[in-house]
Amino acid sequence: MLYNLLVSFADDVSIFNVFRYLTFRSGAAVMTALIISFVLGPRIIAWLKAKQGEGQPIREDGPASHLLTKQGTPTMGGVLILLSIVSSTLLWADLANGFVWAVLAVTCGFGLVGFADDYLKLTRRSVKGLPGRIKLTAQIVIGTGVTLWIWYLTPEGLATHLAVPFLKDLLIDLGWFFVPFAVLVMVGSSNAVNLTDGLDGLAIVPVMIAAGCFALIAYLVGNTVFANYLQLHYVAGSGELAVFCGALVGASLGFLWFNAPPAMVFMGDTGSLSCGGALGGIAVVTKHELVLAIVGGLFVLETVSVIVQVVSFKLTGRRVFRMAPLHHHFEQKGWAEPTIVIRFWIIASILALAGLATLKLR
Repeated sequence: MLYNLLVSFADDVSIFNVFRYLTFRSGAAVMTALIISFVLGPRIIAWLKAKQGEGQPIREDGPASHLLTKQGTPTMGGVLILLSIVSSTLLWADLANGFVWAVLAVTCGFGLVGFADDYLKLTRRSVKGLPGRIKLTAQIVIGTGVTLWIWYLTPEGLATHLAVPFLKDLLIDLGWFFVPFAVLVMVGSSNAVNLTDGLDGLAIVPVMIAAGCFALIAYLVGNTVFANYLQLHYVAGSGELAVFCGALVGASLGFLWFNAPPAMVFMGDTGSLSCGGALGGIAVVTKHELVLAIVGGLFVLETVSVIVQVVSFKLTGRRVFRMAPLHHHFEQKGWAEPTIVIRFWIIASILALAGLATLKLR
């Protein structure tokens, strides 16, 4: 909004010239989202506690310690994340850019699905919220609409193509298969973050790390000079998503203040589904869908652990892990929660660096 209002005066008032710089507006988006989180956080948490009473229902088949340590903690903290992201993005991004609105749509759309799921869990006092089929169908419908929107906005000759990391000249034209592929990226990323969100602070830091990586990727892909130098596929207008990524980084950092062990609030499906969907949407716009699997490798590992556990139990009657997702396996082995969380953060950082290396190794 500020960009659209003030950049036209930049030639007459030199100070307004800073709004032309993505780096300035991305940094401002980080700080704005962080401040919003700090200001609204205590109020929203107090309101959630007053409304929820006993807090988030705890799985009885989960780690036994959670029945004691997690009891009474409110959920739906994703509302704070969404408010921070949306407010900061609307304030600092170019609102004439369609990619910004497309990513906001998938973020808020998945957030609403998560909100409905959290609401039903709380009102029923059960760990069962929206039926899985309804939740998945809603995500697919939203993802399909956003994918078609992104397709319309992306330059012809690139819209339905898949870029392969490390191979600078290889573009695979998926044709109409691009639609289900992009939907899979968004829905898969969303649910992968949701599976990872099982310990205090575990999911939000990898989300923040991935958002920081994609802020750089969006900036480079949306800049003709840098894209040509690094031999990336230039996507006109995608650079504006660096501002959105900045808002996501700031919102994540602000939420971590309240979600760090011991958590004062959980993000719930409201936060996990929306954050994962946002990362998936950005990856689709920037043509770095496969890189997301590397940068967000921790989410992939958590998801694979669940798939392996289910398949193994159905086929052989045996479990590979003591409990899935993977972080619960280490809890059952006796690792302290902060140890698991910090070590998983380290893994997420290493994988993010590996993902960024694909920008140069071509």
